[in-house]
Amino acid sequence: MSVQPDDWNMYDTGSAPGSTTETTASAPFNTDGIRGKLTPNAPLAPYVWFKTGGNADWLFEPADLEDLKEFLDRLGGTLPVMALGLGSNMIVRDGGVPGVVIRLGKAFATVEARRDMVLECGGGASGILVSSKARDAGIAGVEFLRGIPGTVGGFVRMNGGAYGCEVADVLVDCDVILPDGSFVTLPKADLEYTYRHSVLPDGAIVVAARFQGREGIPEEIGAEMDRIAKAREESQPLRTKTGGSTFKNPPGHKAWQLVDAAGCRGMTKGGAQVSEKHTNFLINTGNATSADIEGLGEEVRRKVYANSGIALEWEIQRVGRP
Repeated sequence: MSVQPDDWNMYDTGSAPGSTTETTASAPFNTDGIRGKLTPNAPLAPYVWFKTGGNADWLFEPADLEDLKEFLDRLGGTLPVMALGLGSNMIVRDGGVPGVVIRLGKAFATVEARRDMVLECGGGASGILVSSKARDAGIAGVEFLRGIPGTVGGFVRMNGGAYGCEVADVLVDCDVILPDGSFVTLPKADLEYTYRHSVLPDGAIVVAARFQGREGIPEEIGAEMDRIAKAREESQPLRTKTGGSTFKNPPGHKAWQLVDAAGCRGMTKGGAQVSEKHTNFLINTGNATSADIEGLGEEVRRKVYANSGIALEWEIQRVGRP
């Protein structure tokens, strides 16, 4: 759960009853009628699992789908746009993020189960919420989402997966708002999924998706979810400031084994460390900068290549200014 710092300098659009307008920064366009919260120079570290990184030039938290459409329509593609989910698979660089960061709130964290075993999910719904709603409705097939820390929007963009399954196995289609504010529904085939990758353009925001499940027994679904949760707890450094799996698994190999074989277990740079528990995880030991974390990852890549001849690819997204 993310907490908004009390000392943030909030730019309120002044459109909601009883609201006040701060004029400490000029909005990039006319905000009359925009109901969401627009914050200039907004700290992003509280929203990222590593708890590091700089500020967003602007952070927008839309009130609902129509508010987001209107916001992006007015923006008109004049500034870069980036969506932020739970911040679990991301390094925000210390120089901050240019343009506008969009953070989907409660209005987008919805899940509805249909009689045809399809789950209608908002782009801000977490994997735990989706899998739990599916369990309660007796819909099997999405238990693996219990093991991915993130939201539907990120899963769809990155073809998120775990424990032998991935989004490409269950996605029917998704609703996307493009940076110019246009709204489209894309079938799975249009995303051209490969391992942890889709062809969604930069700045596109997944606001909803539909996952196809199958009929199941709630108790059996719950038992599988519990198995996944236990496996994660036992094998991953979940109680640290981390970013999830750092590198993609190369074909025929496990990234963690390559990292371990290269002698990187426990290696440090500044306040960043390769996890002793799972070597495909980097952790912030308490005072790391994003530069420490990214620099450590690059050093790991160099050592792995020198040892095995295999070039690891980053799975964690690295965004913003160095």
